[in-house]
Amino acid sequence: MLRSRSTMVLLVSLLFLCVTTRAPLLAFARKQGGADAGSRWLVSPELLEHAKLKILWQDQLPIKKGENLERLFIVGNRIYALSDQNYMVSLDRVKGKVIFSRPIAAAGLPVVGLELYQDKLISVIGNRLVEIDPETGIENRAKYMEFGIVCPAARNSSYFYVSGADRRLHTLHADNRVQVFEVAAENDSMITSIIADEAFVVFGTDAGNVISITPDRPKRLWQFDAADAIAGPIVRDGMSLFFANKDTNVYRVDMVEPMWAKLVWKHQVPGVLQMPPRVTPEVVYQYTGSGGLTAINKQSSKFMWRLPEGVDLSMEARGKAYVITNARTLVVMDNTTGKLLYSVNFAAVSRFVANTTDSRIYIADERGRLACLEPTEGTPLRGAE
Repeated sequence: MLRSRSTMVLLVSLLFLCVTTRAPLLAFARKQGGADAGSRWLVSPELLEHAKLKILWQDQLPIKKGENLERLFIVGNRIYALSDQNYMVSLDRVKGKVIFSRPIAAAGLPVVGLELYQDKLISVIGNRLVEIDPETGIENRAKYMEFGIVCPAARNSSYFYVSGADRRLHTLHADNRVQVFEVAAENDSMITSIIADEAFVVFGTDAGNVISITPDRPKRLWQFDAADAIAGPIVRDGMSLFFANKDTNVYRVDMVEPMWAKLVWKHQVPGVLQMPPRVTPEVVYQYTGSGGLTAINKQSSKFMWRLPEGVDLSMEARGKAYVITNARTLVVMDNTTGKLLYSVNFAAVSRFVANTTDSRIYIADERGRLACLEPTEGTPLRGAE
């Protein structure tokens, strides 16, 4: 009788593990280099060789039947994959090693933004401002807000900054999440983008305002007004701010002094803008809807090239732009000549993330095949480790 009960307990335990574990958390079929394994490869190594690219690593994420990979995030030295059921996998960007794999929110809750500040990931999940441990994926702290949250939150060493559907920027103490002050644009427009620094906070609005305030009180430092709504987040590069505007222009505004900012240039592109620009050391790339992807010289605003079928920048390396197209191809453009150099069939690729920090390409399909590519030619790349 005792032996029979022990056997039953063992069987129940095994059944529980089979039901609750996602294929030992990550039962990856890891494929690093080597010969083509047929349909296992997201993109054939032979095709990539034509464009002087190689597969650094490829993994199969633990995506369940009926669940799809929804988004990829690049944050620091990690890449995060989020499913449509809010299951998240964190991987080391260089080697593809899994850091954690777990649900971070109930299915259906919107997850807005994912930023790293010191040793915590910051995100907005539903109406909660949350901090997540980047090593485990476990939620450490959360603050429920009594209003809808419009865009990703920002923080500095002292405060969190949260844009509410009440058209106010709410400033909370970083330690206890108690509100210190709130501020609004004079025209009461919606705040759609926030940048936080130790010396200033900048926010953009759907009326085209870019406003800088002191970080610890609602004192305005300067304001720049564009003609129409700002499309997507404002991108900071040093003391320069780049943003797309629905007046069909891309803007560069430099913060010259704490109390002064100036328009350096604006560049008109064909089409109403909905997405933020991608900013690299020398180029600004802007998606223009039906006008495709436009490359603009970062310093002079001079037109460099336009790819009508271009959707987004995948990455940039040695004067070449690697562009995802609406025909599911990867096109390599020469930024010096403006000419198309290579094209690779990316028919199986349905998810990607724009990378402006180093020279690697991250692509995936909705079933969770995730691959990291890098160029094969020349000397070590910008950002290579």
